[in-house]
Amino acid sequence: MKYSIDQKEHYAIFSLEEENLNSLVAPELKSEFVVLSNKGVENLILDLSKVKFVDSSGLSAILTANRIWNALGMFILTEINHPSVKRLIEISRLDTVLKIIPTVSESTDYVTMSVIEKGLNDD
Repeated sequence: MKYSIDQKEHYAIFSLEEENLNSLVAPELKSEFVVLSNKGVENLILDLSKVKFVDSSGLSAILTANRIWNALGMFILTEINHPSVKRLIEISRLDTVLKIIPTVSESTDYVTMSVIEKGLNDD
């Protein structure tokens, strides 16, 4: 599985550099999510800009990340650019469950603002 991780203070951007998020990729992806959560990553942004196909195993991996980061902070799905991926997420109604933000830039801004807001509320 090809991917890159850009880790910042309050979040990590996980860019999946595969065209297919399927049963061949999903188990390793889930493992990487567990590793990141164990490293203390507060918020995860999953960049799907290169992904053109997702199957049920791929959706399961995405839901695993959502479940993990619901307990830690937040999970954001971003850069869903391929129509078939968008359509599958809509058909499966995951667009009502997941936080989906159009771009990586908007996603990082959202996390940053949420962290600032949480800091203000904690004071």
